[in-house]
Amino acid sequence: MDDDSVLNILILVICFRENLCYFLHMNNSNKYFIAVAGNIGAGKSSLTRMLGERFNWKPYFESVEDNPYLPDFYGDMNRWSFHLQIYFLANRFKSHKEIVESHKSVIQDRSIYEDAEIFAKNLHMIGKMDKRDYENYVSLFHVMMEYLRPPDLLIYLRSTVDTLVSQITLRGREYEQSIPREYLEQLNSHYEEWIGYYKAGPLLIIESDPLDFVHRPADFEFIVNEVKNALPQLQLFES
Repeated sequence: MDDDSVLNILILVICFRENLCYFLHMNNSNKYFIAVAGNIGAGKSSLTRMLGERFNWKPYFESVEDNPYLPDFYGDMNRWSFHLQIYFLANRFKSHKEIVESHKSVIQDRSIYEDAEIFAKNLHMIGKMDKRDYENYVSLFHVMMEYLRPPDLLIYLRSTVDTLVSQITLRGREYEQSIPREYLEQLNSHYEEWIGYYKAGPLLIIESDPLDFVHRPADFEFIVNEVKNALPQLQLFES
């Protein structure tokens, strides 16, 4: 990641700051910002898509298939960890900017908090991101955090590693098949720590191991009802 790339991200942050207050005032009680959090293979993208269709929320998906760094990252984490995390951070910040500017309710596949609290932290702790890169990353993240509106509801899909491994195998992304089980265990540990102190807004924890909300309608309706209970106003606007 060269200096020009980092400078471009900082310029984006500054431009976003200039417009944030105006767009926050444009917000109204019928507009929701929902984020879906969870480990690799937890089912975030599927749940984002399904809840978006159910409640007519605009989905924002994690950039995976068109991510230029993921295959290289899984092949050499030390070489590509900083590049990958900056790519994710910049894209999720852009999504936040669009979310704030939008007049529609939105649902986001993976929150920006997870980039720093889970993935970058873990890469640094296991020696895959050096101290200099990690400190620069965290510094940029904290600048961004000053201008971010937290979600109206954070949905955390809690899954055991056995479930994650099974679902990663089933969806068949080639570059994910080499992910070590130990790596998923480390991420799960960070997720549980983060969720334990998350105070930015309402939190809904879904124990997803016994659920198959993609193929069993009753399981999906269970999650829908949990979301409605967390945000009772939804029943007034459900399409």
